[in-house]
Amino acid sequence: MKVYRAEDYTSMSRRAANILSAQVILKPDSVLGLATGSTPVGMYRQLINWYDKGDIDFSQTRTVNLDEYLGLAPDHEQSYRHFMQENLFDHINIRPENTHVPDGLAPDPEEECRRYNQIIAGLGGIDLQVLGMGHNGHIGFNEPEEAFELETHVVDLTQDTIRANARFFSSPDQVPRRAITMGIKSIMQARHILVVVSGADKADIVRRAFAGPVTPLVPASILQMHPHLSLVGDEAALSQL
Repeated sequence: MKVYRAEDYTSMSRRAANILSAQVILKPDSVLGLATGSTPVGMYRQLINWYDKGDIDFSQTRTVNLDEYLGLAPDHEQSYRHFMQENLFDHINIRPENTHVPDGLAPDPEEECRRYNQIIAGLGGIDLQVLGMGHNGHIGFNEPEEAFELETHVVDLTQDTIRANARFFSSPDQVPRRAITMGIKSIMQARHILVVVSGADKADIVRRAFAGPVTPLVPASILQMHPHLSLVGDEAALSQL
């Protein structure tokens, strides 16, 4: 595991963007596993900035996203497809057909999970997987005590996750109760994993995840076992490591 300490969120975002852009420059047809949430937004902004300057070309890049809410259309303002369009895809030259997000309106969610696993396999696997991390150590929507051996699957969101995501909706009642997410097995099969963390409120879970025992009670702790893991965080988030 390589740990990169940055002074603040802006520096953290730039460092993470450096790692991702190097992957694309060295392998233009890379398969990137992408994450949503507030933490990677700065990284995406930096990538857009470099694209605008002509420093990086995404025309051959393929992407697969970690997860999507069940019940939300792709154009719903809180869907993760909409998030990716707004924060990255609409601002770079990636081909729409090369971007993949689970279908939140799939009539058969279990079949959608199988289809998504086949997409990842058909692309040859994920070269670089970006991850944020929840306060309880969840990655994607893989909550504590979930099995490590799962691939893409349907999850019932915990009350803690629903409360955490309620700030993006008009009320907690509007937060979807289920989602499709890549499982831990899918994530661990990526050739390189890039974890981005920011803020003092993440310091305790970062310590538990990366300096504590490997346990399903802290899903991110399994990342300690990955042979090519990069952890990029600001000083506040890494203060207990």
